[in-house]
Amino acid sequence: MLQRYGQFTDNAYFCEQNVHVVMEQNNRYKYLPSIDSPTDLRKIPLNELPEVCTELRQKIIDELSCNPGHFASNMGTVELTVALHYVFDTPDDRIVWDVGHQAYGHKILTGRRDVFCTNRKLNGLHPFPSPDESPYDAFVAGHASNSISAALGMAVAAAQEGRKNRKVVAVIGDGSMGGGLAFEGLNNASVTPNNLLIILNDNNMAIDRCVGGLRQYLLDLHTSKEYNDIRQGLARLFGTFGILTEDRRKRLLRFNNSLKAMMMHQQNIFEGLNIRYFGPLNGHDVKTLVKTLRDIKDMEGPKLLHIHTVKGKGFPASEKDPAAWHAPGCFDKHTGERRMSSDESLPPLYQEVFGETLLELAHQNERIVGVTPAMPSGCSMKLMMQAMPQRVFDVGIAEGHAVTFSGGMAKDGLQPFCNIYSSFVQRAYDNVIHDVALLRLPVVLCIDRAGLVGEDGSTHHGAFDMAFLRPIPNLTIASPYDEHELRRLMFTAQLAGKGPFVIRYPRGRGSLADWKCKLEEIPIGTGRQLRQGRDAALVSIGPIGQVAATAIEELERTTGISVAHYDLRFLKPLDESMLSSIGQQYGQVFTLEDGVRNGGMGSAVMEFMADHGYYPHVHRMGLPDEFVAHGSVSELHKLCGLDEMGIMQFMETKIKGL
Repeated sequence: MLQRYGQFTDNAYFCEQNVHVVMEQNNRYKYLPSIDSPTDLRKIPLNELPEVCTELRQKIIDELSCNPGHFASNMGTVELTVALHYVFDTPDDRIVWDVGHQAYGHKILTGRRDVFCTNRKLNGLHPFPSPDESPYDAFVAGHASNSISAALGMAVAAAQEGRKNRKVVAVIGDGSMGGGLAFEGLNNASVTPNNLLIILNDNNMAIDRCVGGLRQYLLDLHTSKEYNDIRQGLARLFGTFGILTEDRRKRLLRFNNSLKAMMMHQQNIFEGLNIRYFGPLNGHDVKTLVKTLRDIKDMEGPKLLHIHTVKGKGFPASEKDPAAWHAPGCFDKHTGERRMSSDESLPPLYQEVFGETLLELAHQNERIVGVTPAMPSGCSMKLMMQAMPQRVFDVGIAEGHAVTFSGGMAKDGLQPFCNIYSSFVQRAYDNVIHDVALLRLPVVLCIDRAGLVGEDGSTHHGAFDMAFLRPIPNLTIASPYDEHELRRLMFTAQLAGKGPFVIRYPRGRGSLADWKCKLEEIPIGTGRQLRQGRDAALVSIGPIGQVAATAIEELERTTGISVAHYDLRFLKPLDESMLSSIGQQYGQVFTLEDGVRNGGMGSAVMEFMADHGYYPHVHRMGLPDEFVAHGSVSELHKLCGLDEMGIMQFMETKIKGL
């Protein structure tokens, strides 16, 4: 196992101490040490699988108590994970995980057990399933609602290539099922020939439990292999005689679904789309899951198995409050006590400043409403939601809808603050252009988690927003240097006549313990000079400018090189007066941003200089033209040359012409 994944054994975290920890853990388990692949899992008798599930759940607790990750989701899918790898011939059969929050058990069972201690760490296991890491990871995960579309593509590819025995499974949660892409995938699956199996992992939807003798009888009947063999045999026979045409088959299926809905006193959207529906099942009964999956896996046509699970299953604290235990950080695995900092003198998170300021503004301006795509806690909009529930809208995992919904409210007089994580704004690009910018609607788009976010990795870094928003007409785009600037920008954005206004800020703590400054308007398109210098100028945007400020001071102290520092503040419109002054004074200009270099703020400065006849040497610092890995933010800043030392060395090298 360690030989196969040798690239992870060189990780600084996978040291001798961790090897001993792994060996100690393995000595406490009966089954897990012998499961190096799903082939080993399938050798275990069915009646012993509950014990395998118990060990897998304990392994997740052991690992995540000291190496933080997504906890509650993984605890809830243990039995499903075991059943899937027990029934299906992975990796030849494909399992596509939606989002991937729930795939830790999958990683442990597919050859990554003894290196799981490197999960989410620099050079360690990816935070989400990734085909670059393992053949068992059928498709990239990280963003919600893509599993059905990707799995349908794989099912069609298998049919086209004559691989009739390949099974394809999409595993999607009830939250992701609400995303628009999931419905697009369902709609296409209903009309495209395929044998896709969709598993709906439902841990929160208000759907009645499957109770009563008749319902259980129908469940047993419709998942029975004998029943379905007869059903498919008759269908083929009638098709041979020309009795069952494709049109008649669809009408018969619709009639069958209607009859079943009438008898079970329930209707669902899946059977309305001619996707066969089974369930709901208890998602923690691994033996029944195995039996059901065996019964339905060879059925022809698209089908959906609906299972009920408990998020956080098997750990009382997480079962009681699964939202808090989504990603709880380190915790005591015996008591459930979370190890959180209680130092009130620390600066607040940018998210907390946003939430507090939004509520403050909402008290002053009755037109303000809040919109979030399923992230009220993460973005701190929950503060306004608790105080003014009628003025905050959680629209679910639907970023495009969040933007257009905000545009509709803005069109008729409201002032929406729409908060979306940077990497998820990518899915609302057309909505920003067509439904907000085109009509100059006063939507305040608050882009949270801008820049490098750390351990969640490449699918979650906020790398591209400045580059892809900058070309859009009518937008104002700004990024605050610190918490005071964030508050002032939010105040400015909600003033009448400002139009669509984008504010981007990072994940994590700010720098000011005394952050509650007076709310004042900032003139649109104005930057500011923070420090004078004679040898070169550095133009930064956003909180990363604070790292630059320290680097500039240290550079002068150690080398005598004097660099002026400017906070651009507005990416659009640019402060042309300030940039003209820089272009006239300095032969070397540095730009610094926590976004991609290509097309970002540095590119905007270069374009301005060229367009206005200024010819300084412009040296851009930012994220490289590649997907940045996962690790702590400080590690990744160092990796990209955006830490204090990297900035100093880059400037010294360019200024001295080394």
